[in-house]
Amino acid sequence: MKKKLILLGACMLLVAGCGKTIPKLKDGSEAVVTFSKGQNISANALYNEVKDTYGLSTLINMVDKEILEKEYKDDLEDAKSSASNQIEQIKSQYGDNALSAVQQFTGFSTMEDYENYLYIAYLQNLAVEDYAKDQVKDSDIENYYNESIYGDIKVSHILITPEVKDDMSEEDKTKAEDKAKKEAEKLIKKLNEAQDVSKEFKTLAKKNSDDEATSENGGDLGYINTDTLSSDYDGFADAAYKLNDGEYTKEPVKTSLGYHIILRVKSKEKAKLEDVKDKILDTLSSKLISEDATTSINALQDIRKKYGMEIKDSELNKQYSNYIQNSLSNAIEQNSSSTEQ
Repeated sequence: MKKKLILLGACMLLVAGCGKTIPKLKDGSEAVVTFSKGQNISANALYNEVKDTYGLSTLINMVDKEILEKEYKDDLEDAKSSASNQIEQIKSQYGDNALSAVQQFTGFSTMEDYENYLYIAYLQNLAVEDYAKDQVKDSDIENYYNESIYGDIKVSHILITPEVKDDMSEEDKTKAEDKAKKEAEKLIKKLNEAQDVSKEFKTLAKKNSDDEATSENGGDLGYINTDTLSSDYDGFADAAYKLNDGEYTKEPVKTSLGYHIILRVKSKEKAKLEDVKDKILDTLSSKLISEDATTSINALQDIRKKYGMEIKDSELNKQYSNYIQNSLSNAIEQNSSSTEQ
């Protein structure tokens, strides 16, 4: 479907003759190619040949371009700029081999074809995003707000990083991990015995934490939320939100950085629903697109119907129906596979 996006359009130009008088064959049909000895190629013959080979993929892109340029007329410059920037990145990365890279990795024969594809894909993505947002109900937003939106919390931590090196054996790596965990557990025992947990935590962080950016400040990480920290801290926020203000984790919390002891210092009230509604809508619609492969197909189907698209050619219409059904079947199968995993 990616290849030959311009071909059918070019054939239509041939058929139209670019304003020139088109010769007629004996049966009244228009000629695309004539020969001195009478063997001629008609416009209908060319159309049927192209239709069977490249017609559907080209037609779909022509249809979507026609529709989406009207629907998203205020976004056309952004679409062009996005496509152009991606092409420039490819040229910058591959230099003189840019065209070969495009041909190898995308299947497009020219840079212009691929840039046109990127332009249309940008507009298609806008349609998919809008469709997905329309599927999100107010009740979905409210439920997400109640279950997944939290107020910011101020936290401190002590990080003990295992002294692991790449050239270590697995046994030595395990020993290093165990040593770091036991060190963190010893610090927790000291906190258990402390009269003033906050003061003791700061002292222990300054002396023991391997996080050089926060150790001098007593391990202070400031205010965080569920999406504040990098992926290196996966699991950190979940553990922190299970604590009450003034509490610390009684077991070391493992992340890719090492073992953390977390102190939840204080909390802020969470934002009002109306202040985060748009953010939640973006989150839920993005989740729908990524988790339900049928969403993108249904979205483009929906906007084509909105504009009253009808394919008059019976063969192309049949091809299109089969294409949609096959795409949906594959998407449903993909959904099932993802669920099983």
